[in-house]
Amino acid sequence: MDSRMWINLPVKDLQAATAFYEQAGFLTPKADSSNGQQAAFYLEGQHLYVMLFPEESFKAFTQQAIADTSIGSEVLFSLSAKTAEEVDNFIFRIEQAGGTIFAPPGERNGMYGAGFSDVDGHRWNFLVIDD
Repeated sequence: MDSRMWINLPVKDLQAATAFYEQAGFLTPKADSSNGQQAAFYLEGQHLYVMLFPEESFKAFTQQAIADTSIGSEVLFSLSAKTAEEVDNFIFRIEQAGGTIFAPPGERNGMYGAGFSDVDGHRWNFLVIDD
């Protein structure tokens, strides 16, 4: 069994969200399924893919309302880093791409990491985790 996880996210503006993820350093898969109705990304070294869908398409698929990320968190995604420098560099790219840093890089609960939101308010952690 292939061990990949796909995160499907609703976005208000597919073009703006795509630009954010590209500028932040997410990569397009070789078998790119991006088109005018969706976009796909992954981070090197992660077994995680991110699919972006316009809100209307996402609502039609899930048959539910979209969570309002301006008033609450629907989920917190956590990614692993190997070093504090990797976290710092990634968070710098996130900021440059227009993301919001809600937890600046630093030591918390025995781990080095940072937290950010993308342009649609989806929240992420990037943490150094010793295996």
